[in-house]
Amino acid sequence: MTTTRIDFSSVRWKSVEWTNLCTLYLRACESRLAQPILGDRAAAEAVDRIDYDFKRVHRTVQPWANQFLVALRAKKLDVWATDFLDRHRDAVVLHLGCGLDTRALRVNKPPATETTDWFDVDQPGVIDLRRKLYDDGAHYRMIGSSVTDAGWLDQIPADRPALIVAEGLLMYLDEPDVRELLQRITDRFGRGEILFDTLSSSAPRLSRMFTGGIVKWGTGDAREVERWNPRLRFREQVRSLAGYEEIPFAAQRMVFRVLNATPAGRYDVLNRFEF
Repeated sequence: MTTTRIDFSSVRWKSVEWTNLCTLYLRACESRLAQPILGDRAAAEAVDRIDYDFKRVHRTVQPWANQFLVALRAKKLDVWATDFLDRHRDAVVLHLGCGLDTRALRVNKPPATETTDWFDVDQPGVIDLRRKLYDDGAHYRMIGSSVTDAGWLDQIPADRPALIVAEGLLMYLDEPDVRELLQRITDRFGRGEILFDTLSSSAPRLSRMFTGGIVKWGTGDAREVERWNPRLRFREQVRSLAGYEEIPFAAQRMVFRVLNATPAGRYDVLNRFEF
């Protein structure tokens, strides 16, 4: 990891890179709480080294409300990922749509760092930005490519257990692309797990109404991927708001409790599949 101050002034407002920077900022804010849920210190250290108008970011993302949405989802995926790596120290990890996430630093701890090969994959522009913060290493590599392009997967060793994490990604792909991506993954690797979140089947329609249609795929039952791909087997699912009891502020905790008890709590769920 580089340690010098880094100029991010080229990041355009509301670009893909800006969205990733906002998520990094939310995790950094949450880590500075007295009782954090995720406690992503690596995110805080990255933000401290970035020259950018974070006051504007702060006004936009409103950490008081949104930092827990980010932390709760990331924490559960981290727990699942850690469980897999504890059982498969020689694994290959693909973090698809990684953005500026520091999951490799949160989850891939020594001695696993000497036996696990970790690949962070995202659009070339996002990876270019990421390279300002982090460096490739003997067991860590960044790949700039759309996940829907077939060629990048040929760079990944296929003879070991594979963990694939796709957080905040699949809902932005068309369903045929989701199907093809999952098929290419299971064709490439002999065994492993895939962790991903899904939005409700109403999400694409709501997105067309309010956000210009950026959400492409939603599902009322993530187990439908088993019907697409017989090699995929459902293991477990939790709501993204699960764990709200850990929120250290009473007002926010009550809001999340109410949301979790309504249909809104089923809008975004986390899924764990094995193959």
